[in-house]
Amino acid sequence: MRPVNLIPQEDRPGGRRAPRSGPLAYVVVGALLVALLGVAALVAANNQSADLKDEIVQIEGEAAAAEAKATTLAPYTQFHAVAEQRNATIASLANSRFDWERVMRELGLVLPADVWLTGLTATASPAVSPEGAAAVTLRGSIPGPALALVGCARSQQAVAGFVQALKDIDGVTRVGVESSALGGESSAGSDSAGSGSTCQTRDFIAQFQMAVAFDAAPVATTTAQAPAEAVPSSSPESEGEAE
Repeated sequence: MRPVNLIPQEDRPGGRRAPRSGPLAYVVVGALLVALLGVAALVAANNQSADLKDEIVQIEGEAAAAEAKATTLAPYTQFHAVAEQRNATIASLANSRFDWERVMRELGLVLPADVWLTGLTATASPAVSPEGAAAVTLRGSIPGPALALVGCARSQQAVAGFVQALKDIDGVTRVGVESSALGGESSAGSDSAGSGSTCQTRDFIAQFQMAVAFDAAPVATTTAQAPAEAVPSSSPESEGEAE
């Protein structure tokens, strides 16, 4: 028979014992791993904090540079704002100007032969009152450009025809007749019509006062412009009066 050695290998003479490890070894290894992870996290946090601090310093530097540049460009910004305001003012004045030359030309074209004017005042605003202006109360109720007309016609029919003719002027929106009286109807007509009117020399001659409105025209934004837009009252020659 073959002999069998029943002695365990580790107990045999000259044999090697297997190292024994208990739970303490695992605890130590775990503690080391935890410590290592903590150190790694701390280092990462410190690095991130340092990066954030560097970024903050960089942003603050950029902000300071931007403020300094904005301060140096402030005069240009103010100049731009002033230029924009002036451009807006000029545009507003240009848009609010009224073409009186065209209106006078068209008035001369539509004025009938049997009607003559003793007073004519053209203003861009009712606040404007040139010296010697025609005294037409209706002018005060028109906020924009308007004509105040005082004159005479050979008859009441001629006054009505003149009203219709005035509506043919480009831009006229309405014509208001304040008064229209024949020579025998109103003794005060000559005094109320304007300065020194003597056109009503016959009883059949009608003396009138009227206002012609241009409501669609832009209203002047400044009163300083209005005097330049005013046309003083005029007294045409008396060659058109009835004999």
